Amino acid sequence: MPQRSKARAASSAPGDDAAKGQIRQANESLILGAAEKVFARAGFGGATMAAIAAGSGLPKANVHYYFGSKEVLYRAVLARILSDWLAPTHGITVDADPRAALEQYIRAKMALSAQRPDGSKVYANEMLHGAPVAKTILETDLRQMVAEKAAVVQGWIDAGRMAPVDATHLFFTIWAATQTYADFDVQVCAVLGRKALTAGDHARATEHVVSLLLRGCGL
Repeated sequence: MPQRSKARAASSAPGDDAAKGQIRQANESLILGAAEKVFARAGFGGATMAAIAAGSGLPKANVHYYFGSKEVLYRAVLARILSDWLAPTHGITVDADPRAALEQYIRAKMALSAQRPDGSKVYANEMLHGAPVAKTILETDLRQMVAEKAAVVQGWIDAGRMAPVDATHLFFTIWAATQTYADFDVQVCAVLGRKALTAGDHARATEHVVSLLLRGCGL
């Protein structure tokens, strides 16, 4: 290869790698989104790679190329759900304003229930079956996160910045109050006389949950 051609190939390689990385990221996101929906509706046993491929708009071969098997893909879906749920806790820090930090977290969880109900249902189904796949993550990453954030909340309590509550069980209460609008949306819709929850329903529910939990924390 002439020197000029070699130089051109070498200079284009980083750009090619970046483009390939972006394509891979985009395809994986499509597959994970489709898998979240399929697993929520069919469960792990009923889900098929063919259905996930159809939902993603990609060939089945691509799904296998990126994730290898249904088991690997299911683990990736659960990991993404937990990662997205844990991200909003980053604002719960020692120096943060308790009301602002907890309100931001509660609103973020309510938004995820509205925007990603299938993710919540996949997670709930995993819990109902004893968390065979997610148990290790629950006992490590999730347990550590709750311990760290509960310590922050306890610090706020000790400093008189909020009312005394059980700092650990506060997180269980937040999860229960926010995820019910995804996991039990059929029940909520039946009681409200809706075929599906509207944006107004979610807004009303969000204000109620935020107000109720913050009042319980004396904020």
